[in-house]
Amino acid sequence: MSTRLLPLLIVLMAAVLLALGVPLGVSVARAEQQKVVIDRIDDTARFASLAQFVTEDGSGGSRRTDTDERLETLQTELTSYYEVYGIKAGVFYRNHIPMANAPTTWFLPQAGEVRDSFDEALLSRRSHDPAQVWPWQDGTLVVASPVIRDGDVVAVVVTESPTDSMRSSTLRGWLVIGAGEVAAMLLAVGAALRLTGWVLRPVRVLDATTHDIATGRLKSRVAPSGGPPELRRLARSFNEMADHVEDVLEQQRAFVADASHQLRNPLAALLLRIELLALELPEGNEEIASVQTEGKRLARVLDDLLDLALAEHSQADLKVTDVGALAAERVAAWSPTADVKGVRLVGDCPPTTGWADPVALSSALDAVIDNAVKFTPHGESVRVEVASTGDAATVVVTDNGPGLTDEELTRVGDRFWRSGRHQNINGSGLGLSICRALLAAGNGSISFGHHEPHGLRVTVTVPRTGTVPKEPERVYGLTDR
Repeated sequence: MSTRLLPLLIVLMAAVLLALGVPLGVSVARAEQQKVVIDRIDDTARFASLAQFVTEDGSGGSRRTDTDERLETLQTELTSYYEVYGIKAGVFYRNHIPMANAPTTWFLPQAGEVRDSFDEALLSRRSHDPAQVWPWQDGTLVVASPVIRDGDVVAVVVTESPTDSMRSSTLRGWLVIGAGEVAAMLLAVGAALRLTGWVLRPVRVLDATTHDIATGRLKSRVAPSGGPPELRRLARSFNEMADHVEDVLEQQRAFVADASHQLRNPLAALLLRIELLALELPEGNEEIASVQTEGKRLARVLDDLLDLALAEHSQADLKVTDVGALAAERVAAWSPTADVKGVRLVGDCPPTTGWADPVALSSALDAVIDNAVKFTPHGESVRVEVASTGDAATVVVTDNGPGLTDEELTRVGDRFWRSGRHQNINGSGLGLSICRALLAAGNGSISFGHHEPHGLRVTVTVPRTGTVPKEPERVYGLTDR
């Protein structure tokens, strides 16, 4: 969730900083240009005041032969101004003839921004503010002011300024803004990390606790501390729900275990009386034989129910186990049973270590091998293979029996479920449920699949590294498909 929430917060904060930074950058650029423009206006006003008292009228296109000290002073000021600042400046009569200019080779162009500013100043007003010059533009700033004598515009002062210094100053201002934006963004990202961590930490704890409970660690609880009040309240509600669910499951386990245990004694007494009754009936009586068979089947169901209740409640004794040696031992133990049925039981069990409860794993393998031998026809084979796959050790049991359909594979391992094709084979339908509970207690698992060309493939998996065991643990018993 943090990978989705954090980018959203960062994008929003970046948008806010961008919305603030762009206008600020524009404002800095305009302020820098306005400062230059005001400075040029002051300069042109000063030059206009000097030109106002120059007596030369410019009507003949040439200067008078006698010396005009004011004109010389104006020319000297313009020349010094150009040499010091590199700004072109000139005073031009209405007929475009220069009164004084620096450099002396600079004249009014026929068109362009300088000419437009000159024409506007002839109307007795200062030219409008020039267009904004951005740092990436190589332009000039033109400012013109009229020279007024006796209420008439007799000349115009024009300055054309290079913008290198102004653009550099604007760029420096932008760099300062950019550095501030980067610093603010880093600060915002840090704040977003803290905020998302503060908000999502209870969610992650709740998710981990939910996973623990879903996989069997029913004692796991959420510590209701930190995070928003709503999530703290959710944590308390979750703990109350988990307590209630644990109590219900505990009552269910206790009921199954107690019922199975309490029913065994009366059932044993009933079976004994049936045996005594069978002695008084003719030998080979089908009804009494059927009653005895059903009674024994009921006794097996009660034993399996008790085994299942213990499997979901006891604690596993996990240790480093040689899975290959244990599987080879179970293959040897079941070989006589397979031989009696005419099934060939083959084991390929190289030494492979795993983290498991040896007794629980043995019971689970007994259940799986028993099923495989039970459902494999005469003359076929059952194969047990041990392998290591990185972080896990696997025991794969394959048979050449009738197998299961895709729909049946989704239900195999459910309590009391048996395939409709196998109802005439002894079993209670609890064996694989017990096997699954045994393996889950040690963080192991069992899966089912098809074996080509026909048959069932059962994979028992245990971890190769030590982990904290789950609460529901081991039991011993056989399984039935």
